[in-house]
Amino acid sequence: MDKVVAVAADAVAGIGDGASLAVGGFGLCGIPSVLIQALLDAGVTGLRTVSNNCGVDGWGLGMLLRAGRIARTTGSYVGENKEFERQFLAGELEVELVPQGTLAERLRAGGAGIPAFYTPAGVGTQIADGGLPLRYDGKGGIALASEPKETRVFDDTEYVLERAIVCDFALVHAWKGDRHGNLIYRESAANFNPLCASAGRITVAEVEELYEPGELDPAEVHTPGIFVQRVLHAPGVEKRIEKRTVTA
Repeated sequence: MDKVVAVAADAVAGIGDGASLAVGGFGLCGIPSVLIQALLDAGVTGLRTVSNNCGVDGWGLGMLLRAGRIARTTGSYVGENKEFERQFLAGELEVELVPQGTLAERLRAGGAGIPAFYTPAGVGTQIADGGLPLRYDGKGGIALASEPKETRVFDDTEYVLERAIVCDFALVHAWKGDRHGNLIYRESAANFNPLCASAGRITVAEVEELYEPGELDPAEVHTPGIFVQRVLHAPGVEKRIEKRTVTA
């Protein structure tokens, strides 16, 4: 039952080339930066990531992207990253754009064992009709485009069928965690972390504060330990600000 690993390298052990990863965080808030660095150090490549965004230049998933380690990414927001733009337009990166709420539900459904669901988001657009560029050819043309999705009418409203997401691994960041893998996220750092935690076949959590079993209030636990296979104690983790604003 003790799921704590000693070092970050052990936490990401077994994540090989071509693995799919559900990665928590929103912008730079709540990202598993220690685990991402460990993956970078491990040298794995051809990764297929699922995350709200792909970090920023030089931080978060942006570190793996800059090193050419990500082959495909699924997300809803791709701004704030010039290298992402360059790789996508150059045909070096495959990108699946998903409405943000749909992405959250696809991850939640994957964790709940629901294979697919209908949603009105994307109906009448390339999300449903197909033709959304997944990969460019580097010359301004489209090398690979999305396929049309099944649609159906319920109560006079059209919906599109979206498949659930389950990944080989999930990497998440939590504020508190115990040795059994029970996790508590801090305020807005919850974002996509609980969803990703449930959508990984093997879920790895870095936690700022490590507790013994029974020390966490069960009523405050966001992710039960049954979803988590490895826990890394990562105190004092660096937290960067994506856009700093000040008042005069």
